[in-house]
Amino acid sequence: MNTQVLAAGEAAYTKAAELLRQGQLVAFPTETVYGLGANALDAGAVPEIFRAKGRPADNPLIVHIHDEKQLDGLCTIPEAARPLMRAFWPGPLTILMPRTPRIPDCVTASLPTVAIRMPSHPVARRLLQVCDLPVAAPSANRSGKPSPTTAAHVLEDMDGRIPLILDGGSCDVGLESTVIDVCHGTPVILRPGGITEDMLREVLGTVEVAPSVLRPLGEHEVALSPGMRYRHYAPEGTITLIDGDEADVVRALKLLYEQAAEDGRNACVLCFTEHMQTLEACHPHDLGSIHEPGQTAHRLFDVLRSLDDEQMRVIYSEVVPAHGIGLAVMNRLGRAAAFRTLHARDVLASAAPAENRPSDQ
Repeated sequence: MNTQVLAAGEAAYTKAAELLRQGQLVAFPTETVYGLGANALDAGAVPEIFRAKGRPADNPLIVHIHDEKQLDGLCTIPEAARPLMRAFWPGPLTILMPRTPRIPDCVTASLPTVAIRMPSHPVARRLLQVCDLPVAAPSANRSGKPSPTTAAHVLEDMDGRIPLILDGGSCDVGLESTVIDVCHGTPVILRPGGITEDMLREVLGTVEVAPSVLRPLGEHEVALSPGMRYRHYAPEGTITLIDGDEADVVRALKLLYEQAAEDGRNACVLCFTEHMQTLEACHPHDLGSIHEPGQTAHRLFDVLRSLDDEQMRVIYSEVVPAHGIGLAVMNRLGRAAAFRTLHARDVLASAAPAENRPSDQ
């Protein structure tokens, strides 16, 4: 299959809409990441998303709409969803709502709920208007890899797998949408994103964060939202997160890099802008300022993709305080690392001469 990349414009929207109506796939930009879309009502088209991505079929998809009227016949709207829709749609918020039988099981992984959002990106909105269909769309990357924030990222993963990529430039937010479940009592954040816990609390009053946001799902836990069950967002190399006091973390990163380099492994560190100079000998990759977690959110997936370009096999990373949008960053970094974490003090203690190690007594 020849994959065409077209700059966003009316001719491109018309072509993309035709492909969607014919049961084919189209990649398009949203304000979060690029999505890989199919007609959400076409039970023959949606499985093509899973085939193109290599995505497990028990991982539900998000349905994108351009108008609230499209919800008619797709779902029942819980009362708690209405103030969220008023406050954050269009925008990077996905809401779980009880589905109707009109939604194919392959969209929801046979769950009783459907995840729906209304993107704010002008290219996504225009495409959805022209095709006038609800469009099921996960991120437009091979399953498990970092999500794409440019058309070039999509082409890297999807060349020859899909017919069309709409190029709308670089995505603004850089992380996938926040997902919230409002179907079961207290609203619960299943996947954090650019709409933060505090922003949701201002509208709803009470909001909880699912424990699985910062840990793997248990063996018998159900993935109610995309991005919950599997190792996601990961480069080919192995990421290990280093937690602890700032000065200790920087020293531990330097030590771990040196050990990996001595072993002949292609290694690097992911660090904040403020530590780039201190770690300049450790092949550092800039995550943005420690004081601006939004910078880290915006550039994270681009940095993770660059690690494969450089064939990095051992990667050590600083962590972001897990509040505000930092919670979303740590959700993605944690899953990219399969939640593999070392404490800086333990790293430093293990490397110290025996007479200098702290006593257990």
